[in-house]
Amino acid sequence: MKERDSYRGHVGEHRIPRGIVAEATARTMFTLNRYAPAPELADFVDYHWVLHWDLRGKPAHDQRVLPNLAVHVTFFPGASGVYGPAHDVFSHRLEGRVQGLGVRFRPGCFRAFLDAPVSDITDRAVPLADVFGPKAIEAAESVQNAAGDEPMVRAIDNLLIANPVVLSPAARRAAEAVESIARDPGITRVAQLCADTGLTTRSVQRLFAEHVGCTPKWAIRIYRLNDAAQRITTQGEPDYAGLADRLGYSDQSHFIRDFRAVTGAPPAEYARAARADSERTPDSERT
Repeated sequence: MKERDSYRGHVGEHRIPRGIVAEATARTMFTLNRYAPAPELADFVDYHWVLHWDLRGKPAHDQRVLPNLAVHVTFFPGASGVYGPAHDVFSHRLEGRVQGLGVRFRPGCFRAFLDAPVSDITDRAVPLADVFGPKAIEAAESVQNAAGDEPMVRAIDNLLIANPVVLSPAARRAAEAVESIARDPGITRVAQLCADTGLTTRSVQRLFAEHVGCTPKWAIRIYRLNDAAQRITTQGEPDYAGLADRLGYSDQSHFIRDFRAVTGAPPAEYARAARADSERTPDSERT
């Protein structure tokens, strides 16, 4: 079984907004491994992600994740479901000893499983059985009882393969449009995306509503602001005016407003929190 830390898509190396907030602390709270899906699922799934944590006798930990475009299907005690694309920071409380698995679907490629526009599940979650039937509950139990990552991944691969679907031409165009954004940080406006894909503005908007679950403008914003959060986390306090310009913002104040709307904090505050997180976490505990 192949673990992978980056996604090589159909046309090259792509950015994937993962957005784990306070990553230095997070690495001391849980282990995260990513695995390639079965070949039959490569058109639909970016990767499986497997989490383990053991906080018995320790305080609970609230883990936050920045919003992204992907549909995630999760198999965790108390948090199993189909989670649509989000506009807000996601938070989950970690406590006790738990193992579980999530599936990150390629943005634009979940429509066939859902049998409805992906915008129907934006900013909300629906039960596993509503989408995958009763066998999803059995698969969730298999994940909880698995002795290792490989049987977890196999159980969920089998569940998804048992629901055979075909990636439609429209879904493929939607996925390729998102991958255009992921591949080219220079795409900062919808007009540029239209030029890159050869689609009209209205066509791109319809395509994203049906298959991605958000507007193309929001998709571009998510990539830009995840990039900004990553740079702020790794570089400390950069030149915010210069960063705003590189990300395609007309002025620094617009960038700050967008950054705060997505992350919940202005850039300077986010940078201070990231720096404090790194400083209070010993190197020996960063696994």
